[in-house]
Amino acid sequence: MVSPVTVVKSEGPKLVPFFKATCVYFVLWLPTSSPSWFSALIKCLPIFCLWVFLLAHGFSFLGAHSSARKILAGLIFSSLGDAFLIWQEQGYFVHGLLMFAVTHILYSSAFGMKPVNASAGLVVTALSSVSYMLLYPYLSGPFTYLVGVYVALIGFMGWRAIAGLQLANDLWTWTKLSGCLGSVLFIVSDLTIAVNKFCFPVPYSRAIIMATYYAAQMLIALSAVKCHEAEVARKRT
Repeated sequence: MVSPVTVVKSEGPKLVPFFKATCVYFVLWLPTSSPSWFSALIKCLPIFCLWVFLLAHGFSFLGAHSSARKILAGLIFSSLGDAFLIWQEQGYFVHGLLMFAVTHILYSSAFGMKPVNASAGLVVTALSSVSYMLLYPYLSGPFTYLVGVYVALIGFMGWRAIAGLQLANDLWTWTKLSGCLGSVLFIVSDLTIAVNKFCFPVPYSRAIIMATYYAAQMLIALSAVKCHEAEVARKRT
């Protein structure tokens, strides 16, 4: 297995634009009460940088590995979702929800269905069910079923990411760990959005949502480069 230090040396420089764009977002901290195309650009810029991160590995890499293509497509739909959510108070929240639903389908497909890890699936299903039951009394209209479907999709995505880790069998890599952590942070981010929007105000909600969201997307993007592990190891030896 490639060491974390080797991974940082190999992939770190490609992530510098992402970290800079994330800093710009938090430094500017544009008010959400005044949505604009500029604020949409600033919010989406870190995700655009993750597009570039994957593209920097080459079109041949993307062409050879469907999981990397699916994660790139997921990042594109995430950007669309981010843009819609800038105008959520103007009626575009559902549009953003649908874009992120597609994202989770793509990520689930990228993580794959093997190994199954039914025990992890049962745990995630139980936690997802409890989350939806807690949200249900606060939901009305189409959100009653839209949120239910969304919870199922993001829960499925989390299951597929966690299932691949296999810590007990020592069959894990840094990229599988990255995908697992990314999926968990994505769930934390979206759960915070749901509680803050439908239930009650969450203190520092925007900071929590965006910090966990950007970290999640970066980790999931990193999980796409698992195919480079052997290549990096060869170059370092």
